[in-house]
Amino acid sequence: MERRTMDPRPGWQQTVEDQGLIYPLTRYPDDTLRPYWDESAYYVFSLPEVEALEEVVEELHAMCLAAAAHIVEHDRLGDLGITDPRVASAVTEAWHRRAELPSLYGRFDLRHDGTGPAKMLEYNADTPTSLVEAASPQWFWMEERFPGADQWNSLHERLVDAWRKQAALLPPGGPLYFAHSAADELGEDLMTVAYLRETAEQAGLATASISMEDIGWDRLSRRFVDKKLRFMRSCFKLYPWEWLTTDRFAPHVLETLDNGGGTGSTLWIEPAWKMLLSNKALLAILWELYPGHPNLLPSYLDGPRELASARGYVAKPLLGREGAGVTVHGPGSAPVLREERCCYQELAPLPEFDGNRVVLGAWVVEDEAAGLGIRESSGLITDEYARFIPHVIL
Repeated sequence: MERRTMDPRPGWQQTVEDQGLIYPLTRYPDDTLRPYWDESAYYVFSLPEVEALEEVVEELHAMCLAAAAHIVEHDRLGDLGITDPRVASAVTEAWHRRAELPSLYGRFDLRHDGTGPAKMLEYNADTPTSLVEAASPQWFWMEERFPGADQWNSLHERLVDAWRKQAALLPPGGPLYFAHSAADELGEDLMTVAYLRETAEQAGLATASISMEDIGWDRLSRRFVDKKLRFMRSCFKLYPWEWLTTDRFAPHVLETLDNGGGTGSTLWIEPAWKMLLSNKALLAILWELYPGHPNLLPSYLDGPRELASARGYVAKPLLGREGAGVTVHGPGSAPVLREERCCYQELAPLPEFDGNRVVLGAWVVEDEAAGLGIRESSGLITDEYARFIPHVIL
């Protein structure tokens, strides 16, 4: 694993926008625009390095599924902050019926510097983004800059295959809707959903697009409908389950939830059991089940324990996105218990390359490792100002 620099392609911004990355720049607090897609640098991996990382990702994914089973079987949803009996019941039923429910993708965030074992930082298996740049512009960049080379990137093919294999799990009667929140001003959610819709169409599925805000509730039929009052039988949503089960339509979502039994009205993708994997409490339960595992970091729910006086720790809210609410506490810090539910994970500073902190985003489609996206940040927390850096296998 090596970071190298090169001159960006002339007209790179227009190029990546044409390839679906309509948010190539990030606006900073000083109102300047700086590249989010940053091809002034790239990372180089060897094939054995990538093959080893693929094995790690698939092992971690299997461990996460085992941890999810443990949570359900031992009635530990309360550790995840899932205390509403209706939500707990929906998650539990979805887990038991998971073979009947379409489930597409997820992204592990890993700490790795190319020398020691990769460490799992977290797993977003419900609403992961940075997919478009990892799947499309990154691949075309590699083909233009390094013709004949390779990349850890089978995302597009795997996604199309996943839709094709899982088409039989979709209910008949109407298109598969793809929904994003119109509150996203950058266009990242819009383009992520549009790209996933494209892969579904390439798999032969009938689809339709809608914003979450335009989904209606028909009081007479007690069903979710689109703007033309057509019944929405199935919907892929880039909208977290913790919002879906707490906003004002939550009672209707739970009332009409199709968990594979054919008795409900609307099937949502990702399924409700993904709440078990996209919660930071999973990190503590993994450490409890696999103590000392080389790809895990010590993590706890009841406080930082020995981490405060040892290597330091990071406090992570159980639910959150792009580093929101994460606090870093160095070695020797006094233990601080937050009021909100948190996971306390050992501090493992992101490796630094030329002054940039790097995190690997390793993608899983169905149950297989499928690709890599790399983000760099200036600080220890990978936040909304992180930059996407392409990679190549040489």
